[in-house]
Amino acid sequence: METIIKQLEKVKFRKPILVEGLPGIGNVGRVAAGYLVSELKMKKFAELYSPHFLPLVIIHDDAVSHVLKNEFYYYKSKNRDIIILTGDTQSISPEGHYEICEKILAFAQKLGVNEIITLGGFAEGRVVEEPRVIGSVNDKKLLKTYEKYGIDFGKEHSIGTIVGASGLLIGLGKLYGVDGICLMGETMGLPLVTDPKAADKVLQILTKILGIKLDLSRLEKTIKEMDESIKKTEKIHKKILQEMPKPKEDIRYIG
Repeated sequence: METIIKQLEKVKFRKPILVEGLPGIGNVGRVAAGYLVSELKMKKFAELYSPHFLPLVIIHDDAVSHVLKNEFYYYKSKNRDIIILTGDTQSISPEGHYEICEKILAFAQKLGVNEIITLGGFAEGRVVEEPRVIGSVNDKKLLKTYEKYGIDFGKEHSIGTIVGASGLLIGLGKLYGVDGICLMGETMGLPLVTDPKAADKVLQILTKILGIKLDLSRLEKTIKEMDESIKKTEKIHKKILQEMPKPKEDIRYIG
């Protein structure tokens, strides 16, 4: 088997932008993406399967199981169409990350995407009372575009590295001619602890960029509804982190 994307519905998009929110530190990206999908009642139109995911299935309460996958959802707004990429997990190998991200980028390009926003958590290793949203772009010209949204582009400290899909999608995206920015909500950085506060801060900025209105007051309720699903995959993420080689350099963020 190779990494495949199964398209469930053919959709004609208008100036689509891709937003990625997969599991990672604080589950910031996944919570933010999941909230958008839920609140905007987005429709799933494609699924990604890969042999680079852990070889297991997730069993639901009704005893039905499914293999790990990533999912694509869409929403047609007044300004432009929004595509959300979220899912159960990320690759467990460096080679898999590259293969999966290239598949995603090729698929996105086919849909007409020319801009990508990736979401994640920025691990500080301490309790963060008022999380900032830290950003990184794949082209210097984009700084002027995004600075007005109150994003911290590392002027006070070095960002270091971004590991996983959140980093690779914008990094490889440049090779595809796709503009990209990664939004990272400051979080304590515990891999098994979901951080809704950081996700909320990321969503506040993301909605402004997308030009959409979103009622964030229901975030806590939505997170509780998502907890069951998140807890089922937290064990998976723990295994992934244990199997990843420890870096010699300072890596404070994992996609």
